[in-house]
Amino acid sequence: MTTEEQIKLVVTAFVKAGDHSDTNLLECVLHNDFRVMSNQFMGKPGVAIIDKKKYIFNIKKGIFGGIPRKMKIESIDDFGTIAQVTLRLESEENHFVSYNSLVLDVDNRWKLISNLAVVEAFEKV
Repeated sequence: MTTEEQIKLVVTAFVKAGDHSDTNLLECVLHNDFRVMSNQFMGKPGVAIIDKKKYIFNIKKGIFGGIPRKMKIESIDDFGTIAQVTLRLESEENHFVSYNSLVLDVDNRWKLISNLAVVEAFEKV
């Protein structure tokens, strides 16, 4: 499997784990130092930073995730031991632009270390 295929596999697993509230899969693909960062997260002013433990807790409790999304990978930049992936996601409620940073961890597996996302709700008509 090529490096790009490995990165795509990890990013796809991350998205699908969120869609299906699969916390076991999230434990596998998220680096221990993983962070979600968002400006005006869920309509609240300011920047929100959520660590791996809190993120997985929120997935478990149904605060995040549980809604299938369409995913389009817009770009993958691979720099050997780090990578950056830009995604566009769309669910029935929201659309997202998601910048995902990955690292090649000490176990020689790609893992997400950060997710910088913009989430916008679809306007109700």
